[in-house]
Amino acid sequence: MASRLSAVYSELPPGERAIVRVLLDDYPFAALGSLRALAERAGVSPPTASRLFDRLGYGGFADFQSAVRDGARDRSRLLEYVTRSPGTRPRPSAPAGGPLGTGPAESRSPTAPSRPPGSAGPGAGSTEGGSATSGASGAGPSELQRAAEDLRSGLDGTLEAVSEPLLTAAAALLAGATTVWALGGPLSELAAEYLIRQLASLRPGAHRVPESVQARARTVLDLGPSDLVVAYDFRRYSPGTARFVHTARDRGARLLLVTDAWESPLAAQAEVLVRLPREAAGPIAPLAHEIAVTELLLVAAATRLAPATRLADLDALTQSLQ
Repeated sequence: MASRLSAVYSELPPGERAIVRVLLDDYPFAALGSLRALAERAGVSPPTASRLFDRLGYGGFADFQSAVRDGARDRSRLLEYVTRSPGTRPRPSAPAGGPLGTGPAESRSPTAPSRPPGSAGPGAGSTEGGSATSGASGAGPSELQRAAEDLRSGLDGTLEAVSEPLLTAAAALLAGATTVWALGGPLSELAAEYLIRQLASLRPGAHRVPESVQARARTVLDLGPSDLVVAYDFRRYSPGTARFVHTARDRGARLLLVTDAWESPLAAQAEVLVRLPREAAGPIAPLAHEIAVTELLLVAAATRLAPATRLADLDALTQSLQ
């Protein structure tokens, strides 16, 4: 069903595309509520949502829901992963420059030369106004092609830098802490949010650090050596993140830090330091790389926690609360 929705996406009008995005972002659960709730999540009217299911050939939304239930079998992707035998799990492709997990995170030099994002590479052409020409003109790759290559090579560098011993150490903290609290800066808070949403499915006691000073004070009040703070801190380094981490460390909490090649001022306090290489910055910001590293941290933690029963219970409860 998810593949079918993806296949027709480009042919749909904007309102129906919005419905498909919601369905795919939270599949299959987004399809199991009411039509009105689905439409509200997508920001469209119920008749617009209904037209999508007519277009797909179903006799209404109820028929579509039945097909989703039959196909999904009420299993989350995390549950499918942790219950799959190791020999049948998809293996990640080896990134350029070496296989995943070879060498420590510090093996890549943060001062290695790299082409600034958006700058013209060898053979890149431009118009008189300075914008890149398309590859079809024979003058070189377009700006978008160069940006895509920057992103691709940066992601390869990120995956190469996160070694298996580093992931093992991080997983031990994520699995063994009494509570896990995550926070980030103005953009990296999205990676922290993603970590906690997924980690809360794997284990209890996973929380986002609250925003207000008073709520943060109450959080730190109960922290101790058995608790873990996961901080995402990138240039420009967040003073708010630093204040919370310093205070939590004073209470004995441990620190897992994800930062960039220039290193957050918090690096010296980290028990486990995940440092993205300089070339992982990408054309705009390293959020894609932060999410990729977070995915690896979650997989490592899932392997250590063996959370199949918890995930199955979560799926059953989600169904009952629809």
